[in-house]
Amino acid sequence: MTDAPIPASESGDDPTPPSTEPRSAHGGVHAVDVARAHGVETMFTLSGAHVFPMYDGAVTADPAMPIVDVRHEPTAVFAAEAIGKLTRRPGLAVLTAGPGVTNGVSPVAQAHFSGSPLVVVGGRAPAGRWGTGSLQELDHPPIFETVSKSATTAHTVEDIAPTLDAAFTAAGSSHRGPAFVDVPMDQFFSHTTVTEPSRGNTTDRIEPDGDALRQVARLLAEASRPVLVLGTDVWADGAEEAALRFVTETGVPAIANGMGRGIVPGGHPQLVTKARSKALGQADLVVVVGTPLDFRLGYGVFGGKDDTTPARVVHLADSPAQVSTHAELAASAAGDLSTCFDQALAALQSTSGSKPDWSGWLADLQTAVTAAAERDAELLGAEADPIHPARIYGELLPRLADDAVVIGDGGDFVSFAGKYVEPQRPGGWLDPGPYGCLGAGMGAAMAARITRPSSQVVLLYGDGAAGMSLIDVDTLVRHQLPVVMVVGNNSAWGLEKGPMKFLYGYDVAADLAPNTRYDQVVTALGGGGEMVTDPREIGPAMDRAFASGVPYLVNVVTDVEAMYPRNTTGV
Repeated sequence: MTDAPIPASESGDDPTPPSTEPRSAHGGVHAVDVARAHGVETMFTLSGAHVFPMYDGAVTADPAMPIVDVRHEPTAVFAAEAIGKLTRRPGLAVLTAGPGVTNGVSPVAQAHFSGSPLVVVGGRAPAGRWGTGSLQELDHPPIFETVSKSATTAHTVEDIAPTLDAAFTAAGSSHRGPAFVDVPMDQFFSHTTVTEPSRGNTTDRIEPDGDALRQVARLLAEASRPVLVLGTDVWADGAEEAALRFVTETGVPAIANGMGRGIVPGGHPQLVTKARSKALGQADLVVVVGTPLDFRLGYGVFGGKDDTTPARVVHLADSPAQVSTHAELAASAAGDLSTCFDQALAALQSTSGSKPDWSGWLADLQTAVTAAAERDAELLGAEADPIHPARIYGELLPRLADDAVVIGDGGDFVSFAGKYVEPQRPGGWLDPGPYGCLGAGMGAAMAARITRPSSQVVLLYGDGAAGMSLIDVDTLVRHQLPVVMVVGNNSAWGLEKGPMKFLYGYDVAADLAPNTRYDQVVTALGGGGEMVTDPREIGPAMDRAFASGVPYLVNVVTDVEAMYPRNTTGV
């Protein structure tokens, strides 16, 4: 085991192929060989005897595979999921049998809803004892079937390598997602001779329908007020360059969603996320790429505001099953998203005869962006006492480098991050995605520090979310993974407190202990931290955090009455 995990590559290129010579070893060695063939560079786990062979396989590999051992299994899976998001190759979590595996269900569900490439290997009670009541005997795969691309058991030692190879291939292929494999303990310890896969990281890519993309181009050519929405799968599919090229060459206004943030860099004249309501409410055509038409996008109903007509809707996805079936679509296509952008661009340029002129519409949206930025500036510089949450972002934004990785883990406080943080580069924003699973941030921060060793890593915590995973600061300290954590501490479950008061005139089960010293939890675990109650001290505290070189938490006490003004409850 090593203290400083080897940084993972983000290139997406195939890793160096392993030897194709037959190898005699126990099941754990074969499992690690397959994982490494698919580009895995770090294993996340919490120690358990059912999976000892995988640890041995990692330690004895040449070179050794770093093992990051955490304090609670969800953190291991959240970290592996974030590795998948950042590198676009499956991350690896290894969980011991029974409760170790079931503790990973929510993170796997998050990966499922976010389309994150992930493989979870679980221990399993010995096959030779199955049905007799051995320790932690549980048939895991049925639990994962509804939230994974595949969930299966490698029943014999000979099954381990091919089963894991198939799991990694499935997880990394469009539409990406988690795969689960468990292995009986006695088979993990058994030996066999296996010829390992000659090439890892194989993925299946789908060729989109050219006729469908020409129809998309025709709709764009006819549109007066189009809007392009870029979602997480644009990044996951490696289509960020094609997307930016499409935006730049067409002049279409664009909005970012999820890990689509940063594809059009913050401040770009065609990025109109700050005018999102106007753009989506007045558009006559909305082209949504790489994200579902779910509650975050009004279930695919756009336009119709301010005496405008309802918008026509186009949905482009990385695989057919991701294309919306509930929304009324004017056109759709599925397949490799770079190909979708490039073919649609070529068809638009040949269809229209001249570049469509959307400059008036764009100028209208840019005016709304400017007005929103002016309104934002007032809150970002607020001197209110107690501190308005927006002031935290007013101090953070000028301190973020272009290559910073910002991670949101919380409800109300992190909603402000979604409003104010506009990354300069793709792959610099991580959040729980549509599943909304709190507690994901600590694992994501570990992954970000490992994959981006020279970048700022900032974890934005609501105080409720912080309580779910702060014990894993111990893991950050032991593995020398410095992360800056900022807690918006309003002593409440803010996302619930306000709505419940609105509905009932009172709230219950929404208050936390006032002014909890989350910073002292971090210092007790070997990191650094401080509490801030004066808005003028937020910036200097952040400077100390970035300069510290250790896990450091800035605990900012905020106004519980300063709730994020939201337009949707997700229902």
